Amino acid sequence: MRVMLHEVAHCRAGDKGDTSILSLFPFDDRHFADLEREVTAERVREHLAGQVRGEVARYVLPKLCALQFRCRQALDGGVTTSLALDTHGKGLSSRLLAMEIELSG
Repeated sequence: MRVMLHEVAHCRAGDKGDTSILSLFPFDDRHFADLEREVTAERVREHLAGQVRGEVARYVLPKLCALQFRCRQALDGGVTTSLALDTHGKGLSSRLLAMEIELSG
């Protein structure tokens, strides 16, 4: 079954310079395996193309049932230098949650 990520998970965003950190957590731990399988660094990079211009690295935190993504070159230079409306990149969490994923049985 295909669902929008926001139906099964929530996301927090943080920033450091021109790097955005996105932390993804399932509402129900049973969906963690689906997130781990479906939400890869490559898919996140493709999904956020246009805003994230650098490398996307994924970190799996199984004891927390969380995935964390480090997105480089994502904030147009960073908070103090960007003219973007969302200099902290908080909107990236909402954009990530708009990704469609496949849930297992």
